[in-house]
Amino acid sequence: MKKTATLLAFLLITTAPVWAQSKSISKMEKRIINPWEWQDKRSYVQAVEVKNVESTLYVSGQTAISADGKSSDEDMKTQLIKALQNLEHVINEAGYEPRGIVRLNIYTTNTAELWPHFPVLQDWIAKHGIKQALTLLEVKSLFETLKVELEATVVK
Repeated sequence: MKKTATLLAFLLITTAPVWAQSKSISKMEKRIINPWEWQDKRSYVQAVEVKNVESTLYVSGQTAISADGKSSDEDMKTQLIKALQNLEHVINEAGYEPRGIVRLNIYTTNTAELWPHFPVLQDWIAKHGIKQALTLLEVKSLFETLKVELEATVVK
């Protein structure tokens, strides 16, 4: 019994530091898959592979709702800006960074109304160096008076 305990102690002492060091060396890796170039002008990528992730944050759809819970009835551009601010706030509050976004889903009640303001989204993506897979969907309605909703998956 004493030999077994001594052997286990020896293994623990000699392998634990190596194991701990190998865990700290692992760094998140993102690989972008773009078989074409046309999507580059649209501020997204076809696929993102992520390895060695420390953690993942799944962010509920963020909209133009004020801190006191009031839904905006303003125009599309104003709502998009507020939704981006709310998305960034939630991400930062969780200890993540917007550049860690790997998936962004956009829901809007009117794509024709969103298009003229798409550069607002593109500038925000460029500002944070985000390379994300993206889906844009037009839906019949969103909560109350809302026109755009942003849902994200973020990694670090």
